[in-house]
Amino acid sequence: QVQVVESGGGLVQAGGSLRLSCTVSGLTFNARRMGWFRQAPGKEREGVSCINWFSDNAYYADSVKGRFTISRDNAKNILYLQMNSLTPEDTAMYYCAVDRQDFRDAYGPMSSSDFTFWGQGTQVTVSS
Repeated sequence: QVQVVESGGGLVQAGGSLRLSCTVSGLTFNARRMGWFRQAPGKEREGVSCINWFSDNAYYADSVKGRFTISRDNAKNILYLQMNSLTPEDTAMYYCAVDRQDFRDAYGPMSSSDFTFWGQGTQVTVSS
């Protein structure tokens, strides 16, 4: 019923950039906070960034702050993650996630339990 589809991953050299996209469909009314998580093999899932419905606040993990920028196009139900100055530490499967509640602001650490709908992931690989 609800579809969450990521795209834009790939192979990039250290210092390069990628832009991830996430398209959400099937929600009767989508006013949700949305975000990006990532997980590398053998490591815990990490909340990377999230943004509220109005795009007037956003959260970034310390590991990506200053390098990544999250944005959204509500008219098209698309979430973006612009990733600059990539390093091999950014190599992971990146997942788009949708909050279980409407109008929640993007404050504090991201908890996986707050997000109900998840995409299949898009692989980002950064070579050294």
